[in-house]
Amino acid sequence: MTTQTIAESVAATKRSTELCLLLILATLWGASYTFIKIGVETIPPVTFIAARTLIGGTILLAVLHWRGLRLPRDLATWRLFMVQACLNSVLPFTLIAWAERSVDAGLASILNGTTPVFVFLISLAIAPRKRPDGRRALGVLAGIAGISLIVGLPALAGLGDQVLPQLAIVLATVAYACAALFGRNFAGMAPLLPAAGSMLAGGALLLPVSLLVDQPWTLTPSRDSLLALLALAAVSTALAFAIYFRLIRTLGPVGTTTVSYIRVPIGVAIGMLVLGESPSSTAWVGLCLVVVGVAAMTAPERDPSRS
Repeated sequence: MTTQTIAESVAATKRSTELCLLLILATLWGASYTFIKIGVETIPPVTFIAARTLIGGTILLAVLHWRGLRLPRDLATWRLFMVQACLNSVLPFTLIAWAERSVDAGLASILNGTTPVFVFLISLAIAPRKRPDGRRALGVLAGIAGISLIVGLPALAGLGDQVLPQLAIVLATVAYACAALFGRNFAGMAPLLPAAGSMLAGGALLLPVSLLVDQPWTLTPSRDSLLALLALAAVSTALAFAIYFRLIRTLGPVGTTTVSYIRVPIGVAIGMLVLGESPSSTAWVGLCLVVVGVAAMTAPERDPSRS
C-alpha cells in the first residue's frame, strides 16, 4: 500500500466520521422543533430560551472542567462569543420559539431549512470575485426541493398567512447563516470553547429580559414543558453545539449547514413515531433529493491541478 493510498484511506475515514456527526447533529436539531412546541405551551418564549441557553451553557462548562479546559479570559474573545451568541442563539432561538406558537411545524421546517441558501449567497456577497460553485448551487436547489416534498407541498399553501411569525423564522434563518460564517473565527479553538462561551453569553443577555418581561417566578409551567426544556437544553443545545463547532472547523460553514436539509426527514420520522403522523408518498422522493443535495454540498472541491 502506497503512502498516497494510506493518506486517502485516512482522509476517507475522517470524512465518514464527520458525516456521521452531521447525521447526529441533524437528529438532535430535528427533535428540537418538538421540544420547542411542547415547551412554549406553558413557558413564554424569552424565558424558555433564556433557560435553554443557561442550562446548555452550564452543562458545557461542566464538560470543559472535566476535560481540563478553561474558557478564555480576554475581552476580545468574549466579544466574539457575544456576537456568536446573538447570531446563533439569542436571536434565532427566540424568534423560532415565538413563531412556533402559531406557525405549523411543517412550514417552520421549510423556512428554517433555507439556511444553506443564505450561507451560499452571503459567501458570494463577501467574496464577489470568487466564481460560484455550480455543484453546490445545484445542491441548494435539490435540498430545498426535497424539503418541500418531504414536509408536503400543501404546507406551502400557508405561506402568506401569519406573515410576522413567518418573517421571524426567515430572519432566524439568516442569523443562522451568518453564525455559520462567523463561526470560522473560532477555527483555532477547541470546539467546546465557543459552544460554551456563546451559550453562557446568550444566557447572560436573555436572563435580564426574562426577569423584566416574563417574571418567571409567577409562571406555572407544566411537567411536559419542563421535561421538554431539559431535553432541549441538554441534548439539542449542549451536545448539538459541541458537534456543530467541530463541523464548522472540519466541513466548513456551507457543508455544516446542510444539516438543515437532513433534519427535515429526521423530523418527519420523529413525528411518525411520537405524533403518529403519516408522510405523503412524495416524502420518499424528497428524501432522495435531500441526499443528492447533501452529497453535492459536502463533497470536497476538486483540485484543478489534478484535472
